[in-house]
Amino acid sequence: MNLRAIWAIYKYEMARFFRTLLQSFVSPVLSTSLYFVVFGAAIGSRISEVEGVAYGAFIVPGLVMLSVMTQSITNAAFGIYFPKFIGTIYELLSAPVSFFEVVLGYVGAAATKAMFIGVVILVTSSLFVDLDIAHPLAMVAFLVLTCLSFSLFGFIIGIWAQNFEQLQLIPLLIVTPLVFLGGSFYSISMLPPAWQTITLFNPVVYLISGFRWSFFGQADVAIGLSLLAIAAFTTICLVLIWAIFKTGYRIRA
Repeated sequence: MNLRAIWAIYKYEMARFFRTLLQSFVSPVLSTSLYFVVFGAAIGSRISEVEGVAYGAFIVPGLVMLSVMTQSITNAAFGIYFPKFIGTIYELLSAPVSFFEVVLGYVGAAATKAMFIGVVILVTSSLFVDLDIAHPLAMVAFLVLTCLSFSLFGFIIGIWAQNFEQLQLIPLLIVTPLVFLGGSFYSISMLPPAWQTITLFNPVVYLISGFRWSFFGQADVAIGLSLLAIAAFTTICLVLIWAIFKTGYRIRA
């Protein structure tokens, strides 16, 4: 394995992130604060607790998942699309670097950025509510797996996209609505029985539920199903990326 090549790609992507570090730091802090003002104050005044957990604390895992998923997709998608856009992707493909090393460098950098945002949101949330994480190791594991899996998904979007508008198409029109409808700010047990059944077809439910379990020890679905869902999603993304590089889909053309 060419570790130097992986490090070069990773370092280049992280350097771009650190050039806008203030923006990357301030944006999640402001957005998290606004969510707490709107959801925590307005809705929290009417819903004091959800399944025995204070509403302000209950929405923290959903806030983290919302930001981590969108940031993972956006960073990975832009990271691989920009070399396609300016043509440097061909220099990368002609270099003695395997497809696995290319993916590892770009996806690793995108996952690192998303994890940074997730930590910033957790720290910011602790200023508004008291957070007691029941399973810290499981929380870190879910956070890492989510960052990696959605960075892989973002990498696929970056390869598929043919313009900058398409880069934002799936995160804004598909992923964000799925997160909002996936129990990020409420428990699906609060829904009517018919809607509970429909909601279970939303794959994001299993990720948010598993992540919330690591905080409070309770979840809308079994923790095993959450692990199975994220493992299946990661596997599908890996297979699609392998097929993309195998066929040269929108890379060599």
